[in-house]
Parts: sequence; C-alpha cells; structure tokens
Amino acid sequence: MSSIRDLKKDINYVLGDIIEAVYISEAVSNKKGSEEGSVIIDEAIDVFDDLMNKVNQKEIENKKAHFKTIRKELEEKANKLIEKVNKLD
Repeated sequence: MSSIRDLKKDINYVLGDIIEAVYISEAVSNKKGSEEGSVIIDEAIDVFDDLMNKVNQKEIENKKAHFKTIRKELEEKANKLIEKVNKLD
C-alpha cells in the first residue's frame, strides 16, 4: 500500500495540475479571470480541502479501505473537473 504521504502528494499534484490547466486555457483563449475558470478553481480547492480532511482523519477502522475510497473519489472528482476545463475552450 502506498503511504499517506504519497496520497497527499497525488491529491496536491492532480488538483494543482487542474488549476494550472484552467490558467493555461484562459491564457490561450484570452479570457483571463473568467467566471467559469474561477468556478472550476474554487471547486478544485474545495475538493482538495475535503480530501485532505478525509486523509487526516485519525479514528478509522479499516485504513486500507478508507484510503482506497479516497483515491477513487480523487479520480472521479478530478475527471469531472477535467471535463469542465475542456469545455472552457
């Protein structure tokens, strides 16, 4: 099983890359600071906070299942955010 530190890094990198993709998309289309982009960035930050809170929970009965669920949730939410970023163009 990968470590908690690796899971935290994955959450940070994935959501950070999504935020960066928003900025790049806005720069390419000359829509810097667009309403849609700001909404996606805010949503990514909310997902980050939610997942990090789940990772940092202390009293978990089955840690392996708990972290597996968090990884799956990260993947699902990241895919939804990527779909929104792709619609920015």
